Amino acid sequence: MRLSPQLFDQLVHALQIILPLRSPADVSLKFFFRDHPNLGSQDRAFIAESVYAALRRRHLLESLAPQGTPREIALLALLKLSGVSLRELQPLLHNGEDAWLAQSKAATADALPLAIQADFPEWLMQRLGLSMSHAQILALGRAMQEPAPLDLRVNTLLARREEVLGKLTDDGIAAVPTRHSPIGVRLLSKIALNHHPLFVEGKIEVQDEGSQLLTLLVEPRRRDMVVDFCAGAGGKTLLLGALMASQGRLYALDVSEKRLANLKPRLARSGLSNVHPQRIEHENDTKVKRLRGKIDRVLVDAPCSGLGTLRRNPDLKWRQTPRDVDELSKKQASILAAASSLLKPGGRLVYGTCSFLREENEDIVEAFLADHPDFVLGDAQAILARQKIELSCGQLMHLTPHQHGTDGFFGAVLERRAAGA
Repeated sequence: MRLSPQLFDQLVHALQIILPLRSPADVSLKFFFRDHPNLGSQDRAFIAESVYAALRRRHLLESLAPQGTPREIALLALLKLSGVSLRELQPLLHNGEDAWLAQSKAATADALPLAIQADFPEWLMQRLGLSMSHAQILALGRAMQEPAPLDLRVNTLLARREEVLGKLTDDGIAAVPTRHSPIGVRLLSKIALNHHPLFVEGKIEVQDEGSQLLTLLVEPRRRDMVVDFCAGAGGKTLLLGALMASQGRLYALDVSEKRLANLKPRLARSGLSNVHPQRIEHENDTKVKRLRGKIDRVLVDAPCSGLGTLRRNPDLKWRQTPRDVDELSKKQASILAAASSLLKPGGRLVYGTCSFLREENEDIVEAFLADHPDFVLGDAQAILARQKIELSCGQLMHLTPHQHGTDGFFGAVLERRAAGA
């Protein structure tokens, strides 16, 4: 598309609103588009892609921009990240801008500090440096700078993956099986699917492959009593229900009425009849206490920093703070302790986050096991292998975009010792 001065000005305006990060970038962008209804679909896509590219490489762009203004960030994002040539930018430039842009174009990231190459804030670099080498941090950072693919989960209650792939191919939509999940499909380009027959009929749901793998660790049996403790909008709940073949009893618990309301239309499409959404006030709600000692499987997808989703939500690395992570860690420990009380002897709890920080993951699990001698750590790799999923991850599941092509996920299997064990 031709980059007009008017469209460029709209991009700068969007960045002026979003870069201060007073609210999540997707929310700010939604309001920006609402306030600019005359923008066409191509213009909206251009602005959204440019904004997210700038957020993914904000550290780099700000290091090259003379003043760090939204206008400079917009020019650099187009030049360095979107493949727009300096010649194409010439009609948009003010006096003197071509000189520093030419210098910036020639600059290579390899000579810059590691934090800028990885595009992580300093506090995050310090925390990652406690358990990762420079090479590991750089590999993770570079992977998080790429846009995330669009993954789908096949609702096995209503369809088979081969059927879904065939239908997508017939409709001219390029898609392939996911690398690890046996029920996943990866689209080779991002398209809107909310009106596609497969979606309308409940045969597919949007769900990252990593999220699918975390849920598969639960391995529920058909007649189990299962709790999705932090159900949110229910993506993992729906997968659990399908794995149970809509039998047994599945509780979807969450503190947010709004998130549970978003589950309702998805649940209606899914064909499931064993899901029971319930809003709770907190992790020690009386509704939780009534289930103590009665549950076979529990999934705790804990509230977390979300840093494993930086490909989708790059603003998080600038919005989160060390204090936020410390507060989340306390909440995670409290939720895990409360959720564990639901299990019968011999039951299984899967604790997961979409974070790569040790204090949200291993530290939480190690402290829990130290305080709960009736629990032992299960083997995530063996559980997946039983489901014919070959994933080299050891006892604890760590998923990263550069190693597995998924969002960043952590998963730990905690098993309550059987009575008398």
